[in-house]
Amino acid sequence: MRSDFGYTEEEKLGKPYDIKMLSQLYPFTKPYKRLILYSILLVIIITLLDLSLPYITKIAIDRYIVPPIVSTPSEAPKVQDAPDPLESKTRYFKADITDVKIEEIVHKYKDKFKIYGTSAFIDFNDLQNLEKKDLFVLRKSDLAGISYIVICFLAIVLANFGLNFFQIMIMEYTGQMVMHDLRMTLFRHIQSLSVSFFNRNPVGRLVTRVTNDVQNMHELFTSIIVFVFKDLFLLLGITVVLLSINWKLAVVSFTVLPFVLYASIHFSGLARDAFRVLRIKIAEINTTFTETIGGIKVIQLFMQEKENYLNFEKINHENYLAGMRQIRVFAVFMPVVEILGAVAVAVVIFYGGSGVFKQSISLGALVAFISYIKMFFRPIRDIAEKYNVMQNAMASAERLFLILDNNERLPQPAVETESGFPALEKITKIEFKDVSFAYIADETVLKGISFKISAGKIIAIVGPTGSGKTSLINLITRFYDPTSGQIHVNGLDIKTLKLSGLRSKTALVMQDPFIFSGTIRENIIPGKNNISQEKMEYILNASNCKPFIDKLPNGLDTILSEGGTSISSGERQLISIARAFARDPDLIILDEATSYIDSETEHKIQDALFNLMKNRTAIVVAHRLTTARKADRIIVLNRGRIIEMGAHDELIKRKGFYFRLNQLQG
Repeated sequence: MRSDFGYTEEEKLGKPYDIKMLSQLYPFTKPYKRLILYSILLVIIITLLDLSLPYITKIAIDRYIVPPIVSTPSEAPKVQDAPDPLESKTRYFKADITDVKIEEIVHKYKDKFKIYGTSAFIDFNDLQNLEKKDLFVLRKSDLAGISYIVICFLAIVLANFGLNFFQIMIMEYTGQMVMHDLRMTLFRHIQSLSVSFFNRNPVGRLVTRVTNDVQNMHELFTSIIVFVFKDLFLLLGITVVLLSINWKLAVVSFTVLPFVLYASIHFSGLARDAFRVLRIKIAEINTTFTETIGGIKVIQLFMQEKENYLNFEKINHENYLAGMRQIRVFAVFMPVVEILGAVAVAVVIFYGGSGVFKQSISLGALVAFISYIKMFFRPIRDIAEKYNVMQNAMASAERLFLILDNNERLPQPAVETESGFPALEKITKIEFKDVSFAYIADETVLKGISFKISAGKIIAIVGPTGSGKTSLINLITRFYDPTSGQIHVNGLDIKTLKLSGLRSKTALVMQDPFIFSGTIRENIIPGKNNISQEKMEYILNASNCKPFIDKLPNGLDTILSEGGTSISSGERQLISIARAFARDPDLIILDEATSYIDSETEHKIQDALFNLMKNRTAIVVAHRLTTARKADRIIVLNRGRIIEMGAHDELIKRKGFYFRLNQLQG
């Protein structure tokens, strides 16, 4: 058998299409769209609360801390010495002398006040010359206003805290559920792919997809989707507020935005490339580590620890370089945004400060303007940081959808319902009709194979290594489809049969059976818990498993490690035979089932296999010819072709290829 000589490299990806990938992610968010809408609504409310805080500060300064310039009332006598603040550019504090206590203070400092009707005016700078108790009385309305502002401020902060809590909880729940659904979809899809897909994709790479790459999508769902809305709403809201406060100053402060936009576009491309390389290197690290653990015996036996270490060091260093490239991109980009933000604040201070001197803008408005400009660059920085996460998520999404878009699976019959599949109640006949097969184009491993197998017969397939024996088994179990020719089961093309129906009537005992981590019981009857004790006793006795299982401290409930390394290879083989018994199949396929077993264990396995094959159709693939001699018919393969076919005695008499194989094995 030949296949790919190693794993394929990760596919090189071209121009990113974030919108397309986000549209592919939409079906995973659709079941939770109501929660996302609730979260967006909370974000809008939170954004409005955030926008209100600087404006409340402006009100506090302009109305209560540093009141605006006031002019004398129109009914006041127009005398030459009447204060005209707009012309003199003097800020006056206006006091209502209808209040008795205030009137007393005005008379106490009558040289500092100018009285016009029921109002008294005092130069704002002279307020500091008043006694503290008098100043307190004079400005008690301002202090009450400030107290009210503080209460509003604290109420907004507390409301913001509560709403943020609920918003985060909603999005975290949504993100976890989306990740759960995405991981399950990916797992189900991978299980449905054909064996050829796994020949080209190492375990470490696929593990990275199902774990790291799906985890990278978490922040995309929990932070980016909603917080992008928040940042956009915040930017839009700040723009509107700034233009309403002073549109000229707003336009001047926005002159730095083209530079921010250019930096964002430039660094985004660099970041995307860095994250792509980083995802590939992480997958290579996982692959190398997985292969090291799986092949540790070979590595230690051939003393390849140093070479393997150097190989891992090279990949790890490449991962480090990719990580540093990503860090360099954002180490430059973030300070650039900070500098541009500082420039914008400097512009506001320069032009706004001049406006305060000219009395064209209030001090509170300038303070609010500076706060809003700082707030304006905060979402830009957030978007930059979110872009960091988003690029990581998009790089992972590209890899995930490379798998999800891969439909490399065996074609199923085009029927609308399960009842539309041809019925397969019992396998009675298998026929190969001029079948050829190749794993790789133009490298045929089976050529013109034709033979028939009747129910209850034992067929042995023999031949040298590389002759195509395992490939033949792969076609019967439909792990692959033939390149040309047809395989019929009960007279029906195997491609027209429901795959699960075919495999449910087939059991495969491999030369190195796979044992899953779990109990022996779970390995014998995977997914079935309703089997009777009598049935289980029969399976254990027929498969010769009972003697060694009874010696184990927990019997059938003994937990095995992954691969069954805690038991011998012969015991693993007996468990796989018991697994086949539990399936009660029509067709038994033995793929070199006794190749690596000692003579005593081989006798137990042969006895168990004899019990298994009794009254069943069996196909035996073996290098050892002891089982082949008992077969009803022997098929001899060489270089992908059938060169001989017949019973043992018949082939021996011909003194052909099979005869020479027997002589070689003594």
